[in-house]
Amino acid sequence: MSDLIAKAAIDRRIAEIITPVIEDLGYELVRVRLMTGKESTLQIMAQRPDGSIEVDDCAAISTAISTILDVEDPIADNYTLEVSSPGIDRPLTRLKDFDRWIGFEAKIETEELIDGRRRFKGELAGTEGDEVLIEIEEGTIGLRFDWLSDAKLVLTDELIRDVLRGRKDAGQIDAAQFDEVQTIIDGDGDEDDETAQRQRETN
Repeated sequence: MSDLIAKAAIDRRIAEIITPVIEDLGYELVRVRLMTGKESTLQIMAQRPDGSIEVDDCAAISTAISTILDVEDPIADNYTLEVSSPGIDRPLTRLKDFDRWIGFEAKIETEELIDGRRRFKGELAGTEGDEVLIEIEEGTIGLRFDWLSDAKLVLTDELIRDVLRGRKDAGQIDAAQFDEVQTIIDGDGDEDDETAQRQRETN
């Protein structure tokens, strides 16, 4: 898969199963991660095409993909299904994400050393062909998208203002709700995190 939506083989398999279901509902899949350990969690990040998503959307996605995952059964062990928004300091998993967030600060990691380093932090400058452009101290550089292992926005006041401004313009929330929305998206508190994300135990 030519993006960072799903990296591990099991993640890619799950993405293949759930992507048609999510897209039929009118959403986009942003990232899939199966985190294993003493307790396994399948984390699904999704959004509407305009970048927004509400708690009810997460619940609808959870219900729909639970059904197909029960049928396909790609995960052998018990796990918790967690559906959430990408968050304000969201992961950048598709080439188009780097164009959408031009001018904002990001952290990028590469699979291999590039000029002696794997980590880059700076202002996104869009894309050129299959390269991601980022302004670092040395100047603007291009990194091939398929070199990347991870990328995400850096949480800044400017980013928070931009995200909340967009939501307000869309009529989704009013100014009195800004603090509440930020908490839900960031997942700072347990109670708010449960509100923003729907979890389900699957056998």
